[in-house]
Amino acid sequence: MRRDIIAGLETVITGGPDREGGGDGPLVVLLHGFGAPGDDLVPLWRMLDVPESVRFVFPSGPLRLSMGMGDSRAWWMLDMDRLIRERTSGNWMTLIKEVPEGLGAAREQVARFVAELEHRLAVAPQHMLLGGFSQGAILACDLVLRSEQPFAGMILLSGTIIAYDEWMSRIPARRGMPVFQSHGTDDPILAYEVAQQLREAFRAGGLEVEWHEFRGGHEIPLLVLERLGLFIRRVFSGASPT
Repeated sequence: MRRDIIAGLETVITGGPDREGGGDGPLVVLLHGFGAPGDDLVPLWRMLDVPESVRFVFPSGPLRLSMGMGDSRAWWMLDMDRLIRERTSGNWMTLIKEVPEGLGAAREQVARFVAELEHRLAVAPQHMLLGGFSQGAILACDLVLRSEQPFAGMILLSGTIIAYDEWMSRIPARRGMPVFQSHGTDDPILAYEVAQQLREAFRAGGLEVEWHEFRGGHEIPLLVLERLGLFIRRVFSGASPT
């Protein structure tokens, strides 16, 4: 495991034969959630049963939050009180139609990050899986839907919909793309029903969704990690070195 600065983002790189991102294998890029430490998802790579050649990259969000819990990061600012209030009232359509302030800047920075990964790690977009947890999943989805790069697929762990009209119009352009999507049926932060709505929009647009629901909250249970390892193996089974 090694640390680097890529496109201005503190980054942990691991996996590959040397466990430091070496070799020419495919790449999994995972973005953490709102308020998490920048390296929050790094331990997951050791729990995923994937070929040794697969490499992992974990960037830290550029925003540092004052939450009294050590290193807390974000990709853009959220009004958590409003989020919980709307979640409780069931008034989700207002939120999912909005384009959050700061989303565009976050997307542009991660797009630069991915472009730099291509050169630094010698890997083409078609051999990259892009995803994340919660806010990181949302950002990954937003980037993939707005990009013309031929990414290998998406990994959406406890994500949701934003920028509804724009996302819905762009989904069909990703017809055939593999998507791994998981969500807890009792998620107290991002509604399970909206995740289902996103799943159905993907399927209607021709994306190949592997859906995993679980009895639980805003989390990544072991069963999801087991299924995710199988998904990564399947997507990259035909990938050749770049």
